[in-house]
Amino acid sequence: MWADAGLVAGKDLRIELRSRVGVNQVVPFSLVVLVLFAFALNPDRGVLDRAAPGLFWVAVLLSSLLATQRSFAVEAADGNRDGLRMSGLDPAGLFLGKAAAVAAQLLLLEALLLVGITVLYGTTLRSFGLLALTCLLATVGLAGAGTVYGVMAFGLRVRETLLPLLVLPVLAPVLLAATRSFEAALAGAAGEATSWLGLLTAFAVLYVVVGLFGFGPLLEES
Repeated sequence: MWADAGLVAGKDLRIELRSRVGVNQVVPFSLVVLVLFAFALNPDRGVLDRAAPGLFWVAVLLSSLLATQRSFAVEAADGNRDGLRMSGLDPAGLFLGKAAAVAAQLLLLEALLLVGITVLYGTTLRSFGLLALTCLLATVGLAGAGTVYGVMAFGLRVRETLLPLLVLPVLAPVLLAATRSFEAALAGAAGEATSWLGLLTAFAVLYVVVGLFGFGPLLEES
């Protein structure tokens, strides 16, 4: 399973590195989202600073949809979908590999967006350990859930519009918990983030387990 996961993740990351879709589309999209919020709330810098955690995770959430769609779009061309089914790779390894590739891209994006909110919103970053832990747990949840619902919409012609409808309501707990944990970190009140970190952990574990056992059947039915 782990060997297959490494193969799939390496393949997806090499495709993204060579195509530069992430650099040319996903990163500019997320930065544009931050800039638009900055324009909208610029008259009151205090509101902008207080809203920074929520705006950060909204940008990450929307970008995760693009990354997930891209992850399965590369399998939809030239009969790759059937090749993926008949490859003999462990379905759990397929899930872990595709989710890991999406997660790696999101973590890099989050690092850039942290710089973005400090420049655009004047946010002062504190409690770097809590920020890093929040990003890691939330990213695992986003990548896991996105991969599960991405394979559900894999074989449908309307997958580009169906995926957001499936995923966005499910990811509401991640958006809420990650935002509250970020707020606690930026306020220097790490103790207030404990329950939110627990929610992020539970969500991440839930969708990793669902993906490990359900990815194969969902792929066969897609």
